[in-house]
Parts: sequence; structure tokens; C-alpha cells
Amino acid sequence: MTCRKQPSSFSVLMEYAGKTRALTYLSLLLSATAGVLALMPFVYLWRILDEVIAVNPDFSRAVHITRNGWTALLFSLIATVVYFGALMCSHIAAFHVAGAMKKDLLGHIAKLPVGFADSMGSGKVRRIVTEATSSTEALLAHNLPDMVQAVATPIALVVMLFLYDWRFGVACLVPIFAAFAMMFRMAGPSMAKDMQAYQNALESMSNEAVEYIRGIPVVKTFGQTVFSFHRFKHSIDEYGKFCMNYTVACRTPMILFTLFIHSAFAFLIGLMLALTRGQVAAGAILVNFLFYVIFSPLLSTTMQRVMFLAENGMKINDAVMRVRTILAIAPLPQGPAKVPPRMVSVELRDVTYRYVKEAEAAVSHLSIRVDKDRIVALVGPSGSGKTTVANLILRFFDPDEGSVAIGGVDIRNIGKDELMRTVSAVFQDSRLLKRSIADNLRVARPEATDTELEAALHAAQCDDIIARLPHGIHTVLGTRGTYLSGGERQRIAIARAIVKKAPLVILDEATAFADPENEVLVQKALTELARHSTVIMIAHRLSTARNADAIYVLDHGVVVESGTHDELIERQGLYHTMWMEYQRAVDWKVGEAV
Repeated sequence: MTCRKQPSSFSVLMEYAGKTRALTYLSLLLSATAGVLALMPFVYLWRILDEVIAVNPDFSRAVHITRNGWTALLFSLIATVVYFGALMCSHIAAFHVAGAMKKDLLGHIAKLPVGFADSMGSGKVRRIVTEATSSTEALLAHNLPDMVQAVATPIALVVMLFLYDWRFGVACLVPIFAAFAMMFRMAGPSMAKDMQAYQNALESMSNEAVEYIRGIPVVKTFGQTVFSFHRFKHSIDEYGKFCMNYTVACRTPMILFTLFIHSAFAFLIGLMLALTRGQVAAGAILVNFLFYVIFSPLLSTTMQRVMFLAENGMKINDAVMRVRTILAIAPLPQGPAKVPPRMVSVELRDVTYRYVKEAEAAVSHLSIRVDKDRIVALVGPSGSGKTTVANLILRFFDPDEGSVAIGGVDIRNIGKDELMRTVSAVFQDSRLLKRSIADNLRVARPEATDTELEAALHAAQCDDIIARLPHGIHTVLGTRGTYLSGGERQRIAIARAIVKKAPLVILDEATAFADPENEVLVQKALTELARHSTVIMIAHRLSTARNADAIYVLDHGVVVESGTHDELIERQGLYHTMWMEYQRAVDWKVGEAV
């Protein structure tokens, strides 16, 4: 069995280049040309010195100095213009590639199950989308043209070094080869692994930083410090340890590399002394010596560019690899089926799902049926699988076993857009955009009119919210102190669901963050939302489930009881125990536990 060779990072980037691919190749050609042209001013500078030494002491015979000087200036200007053209071409192509890659990446992420971001880490995903794609822009716009120039220039230099006196040419190359050896120790094959470890450390810090920021309210409430977030601190410590160890490992090779690339003059002087044996240098040897003294600093500058470009190339390879890691994740398959109108029932058949393959099943062989226009509540202890059921119906991920059907159609055969038109959800902590109330509602249905939005807000018991906002439904949230409480956000979220007019509604404890006054209003809003929809309600407060048409009691991912509130109370089972504990909690007063 033959292994298929993975395409190079450059090939991957050229796939995104499209029509600008020709500009990339043109930029490389122009950059190489500019590198060679940039050497010509030094040649004419040497000619000036050659002429001055040849006519010494009668400098009046040096008649070509002005012409050689203007020619050197002309070559310098031409090299600058050509290099500017190379950068223009490379930047146009780079912007196109970075934009195309980011669009492809974001489009692919939109097709992936929501659980993918949780398993990979939102900080890691964010860093790949923003920084990895942006680094490809730097490669094509600057690094790649410079890399070609850094190769073309030494080749031209080596040819020139052997044109006049091969002995001085060898003297210049000896320290360069030694510098190459030191550079290989730092930027050789081991550096690719180090670069991957470096990027992993950065992504780990990014992930943990996101979690730390999310947990700041808890930290401040309990007076803790960063040390309470051991994983965050550990990721910082590991990053610091890696950087320190890598810096120490590169210290000696870097010192020797810097020493060698700047020591060509020492080898030239040593050879000059050996050739002249301490005598005054003859004219030809002196002229050749001056030629190599002029050119040797170019070797040092070129070598430094090669070293840093090699490091940048490894960064790009790593960035492309990480982008391809996300693109390699298979999206959820979609089918052309549509949900039959007026038949929005839901059925989970023998469903099993694990968030991690080795972990215990979040739900196991679960079977639930919700008939059209019925209100069904899912209750149970924390971790019993209630939210997992909601996520499976919303197809945030697919079950490992069994099936989920809406209207008798397996949701794996329903297109994403069709599924999203069919299902609406109100979560525990509803997120609102920092836009106007109207914009937040039109997320559900962009073509909705202001009249329809106002009707939905009225049905969701939001009249008091709109009345106190300075610009009504066109008030932008988050500006000039315009903020909403948790219960108010929930009512706006319910209004958004009403605007959508989805026949199936999933409520993931929509009253969780509401105070008693807001809870009454939220309950009224939910009643309006459920008037013409099939409703699946995840209830932590059992009072919200009391009037449901059917209640499923979950425990450790399985259904242990089902029925109406009265039927479950009569059975004296888990629901009865939970109800009695809930009643005691409601009646509890400060001081009773003392």
C-alpha cells in the first residue's frame, strides 16, 4: 500500500490563489531579478576604486568616475523599482489567498457539529482562524519574495566571488559554510518539532485564557487569584519553560553563527597577509582585495535573511498544517429531505451518545416521543442528559447509536437550512448582539417588518422593556448604559423565537436567570410561544414542568419515569422525591438551618 504524499504548504496556498497565482510567480521572478540588480552598484563602486588606484597619483586621468557613479545609481533605482513591483504583485496575491483561506475555513467550521469547538477549544479555533491565516499573508507578501531573493543573491555573489581571484572567493566562503553549519543546528529538522511545540504552547495558553476570562466573575466573587486557575497558570509556566529551554539551546549556535557571518573580513585579511608576506600589496592583488572587502558584508546580510526566512517557512508549514487539521474534520452529512408540514413530531429511537469515546455515555439507549403541538418536559438531576437530548435534536452533533427524527424524517437526511427553519431554541443564557433590539429579532427572520417585531415583543411580555428604551426597538444594546437583566434578555430571546415562527421549540430552562417578577412574565411569554408549536422543555425548576402534557424523568442518561405531573407524584418515584425537595427549597427561609 503506497502512502499518498501530502502537498507542500506552497501548493496548498496556490490552490487558494486562483487568478492571482500568476502574480505570485511574477513577484518571485521580479524579486530574484531585483536581488541580482542590487549587486551591480557594488560592481561599479569597485570600478571607481580600480580606476583611482590605477591612475594614482595622477587622479586627473580618472575620467570614468562620474559615469560609473551614475551607472551605480541607475542600477540602484532600477533594483528598487523592480522590487517594489515584486511586492505589489505579492501583496495582491497574498490578500486574495488569506481571504479565500479564511472564507473556506469559516465556511467549513459552519458545517461542523457545534461540539467540535468544545472538544478542540474555542481559543485554539480562534487562533487558527485569525493568526494562522494571517501568517500565510506574511509569507506570500514578504517572506516568499525575500526567500527567492535570498537564494538568487548568494548564487550571483558566488559567481562574482570567483570571477577575479578564486583564493579570495574561497576565503569568503569558509566562514559562510561554518555559519551554515551553525544555522542547521538551530533551524534544522529538530526546529520543525520545536516550532510545533511552540505553537501548541501558544494555543494551550489561548484556550486557558478564554476560560479564565469567562470565570473572572467567580474569581472576583470569591477573592481568588490566577493561582485558582491551575491549568491557566500551568500553561503559562509550560510556555515560559519551553521558551527558556529553547533559548538556552540556541545560545551557543547563535553566538557562533553571528561570529562566522561577520568574520569574512578576518579571513580576507589573513589571506592578504599570506599572499603579500608582509610586503606592500601589488596593484592587482590590492584591487581584488578591495573588491572582496566590498562584497563580503553582503554575504553576512544575506545569511541572516536566510536564517530568519527558514524559521518563517517552518511557521507557515505549521500554520497550514493546523488549518488543514480543521478542514480534515468531516462535516455532518446533509440530505435533501424536508419536514412534512403540520407533522412536527419528534422521536428519539434507542439513542446513545458519548462526548468522548472512552467516557461514560451521556445518554444511553434513550427513546422519547413528542407528538405534534404537545408540550413535553425533560427533568432529572444535574448531569442526567437533559441538555444532551436538546443538543441532539438541534443536531449540534449526531448520536453514536440510534436516530433522531422530526416529522418522521431522520434529521441526518434533513438539510441544515431546513432544520434551522423547523427548530427554534431558547437557552439558559441567551446571547444578544450589541445591535438594536430590531436587529436582534431579525436574526431569526431578516424580512420581518417592524409591525411583526412589535407584535412578537408584545406577545413575549416585553412592553415594559421597550417603553423605557430611548429609541424603542431601534435602541442599540450596550450603548449609553443600555443593558438588560437576565430575565429581560430571556424575554427578548423568546420574542426572537416568536418572530421565527418555527413549528418546533426547544426551551433549555429559559427561566434559569429570572427573578420572581421576571419569571412570571417569562412564563407568560413561553405560553404564547408554545401556542402554535411543539415544545420540548428542559426544566430545572419543576414548577415550569408541572403543566406539561408529558414529563420524562432522566437519570444517568436513561428515562426512568414518564407521565403527567399527577401520575408521577402518585408513583412515589424519583420525580416525587425531586418534587418534595423542590418544595422544601421553595419554602426554605434563612435561619431555618441554624
